Amino acid sequence: MSGKPEHIVHDEKAKLDFSRDMSYGDYLQLDAILNAQKPLSPDHNEMLFIVQHQTSELWMKLMLHELRAAVACVARDELGTAFKMLARVSRIMEQLVHAWDVLATMTPPEYSAIRPYLASSSGFQSAQYRCIEFALGNKNAAMLKPHAHRPDLLAQVQAAYEAPSLYDEALRLLARRGLGVPASHTQRDWTQPYAENDAVEQAWLAVYRDPKQYWDLYQLGEELTDLEDAFRLWRFRHVTTVERVIGFKRGTGGTGGVSYLRKMLDVVLFPEIWKLRTNL
Repeated sequence: MSGKPEHIVHDEKAKLDFSRDMSYGDYLQLDAILNAQKPLSPDHNEMLFIVQHQTSELWMKLMLHELRAAVACVARDELGTAFKMLARVSRIMEQLVHAWDVLATMTPPEYSAIRPYLASSSGFQSAQYRCIEFALGNKNAAMLKPHAHRPDLLAQVQAAYEAPSLYDEALRLLARRGLGVPASHTQRDWTQPYAENDAVEQAWLAVYRDPKQYWDLYQLGEELTDLEDAFRLWRFRHVTTVERVIGFKRGTGGTGGVSYLRKMLDVVLFPEIWKLRTNL
């Protein structure tokens, strides 16, 4: 057997003719994906900006796929399957966190060269990101408006807005298991922002004080902790990257930019899960 590359390929009997069969590029629709980058400026660095955001949207598509399925599993008491999906969501979030490292290589002058071509487009308007936030319980009716011009996208965001969040379904599960979650938190208007509740904390405390009895609920609590931990890191890397690239300029979407993102750092998705640690 020769060590030359062409002989190795021949000896391994690798398939080389795809005139009649589906290829790797065919399966992945690579023509569509790799031709979806359409820079509007003459600047070299716009390709980085586009690819960064397009790949993030692909990861978010997978995240929503897993999140929606996980919420359905929790609603059906299928926690083992839900745990696998939630662990995957946390790992996807880690990928999104590290993606900011690549965008952070864009310097302020480089971004300034492409910013005029962005007009008012902004990640603030991402329908998928909004569905993720709604699925995690951060409900805000105002965030439906950026999608009003696209009925198809509005329908997706509206559905996420009106549905119980992951945490809502977790609390309904605790209630079904006989823990003292009040009706105000199991039968409520799901479009309203979540309100922290002492009785809910007591229910989670019962789980955390007796992990052996409530092992799967205890594991659910830790999966939620992992997820919010990763989400907080993503938000932090977002704000630091934006500050590094544009400073305190207003965002292209009209927000205060860094000032707005810093406010989002204070949003807690699963408050009782974090508070109980002080009271254990």
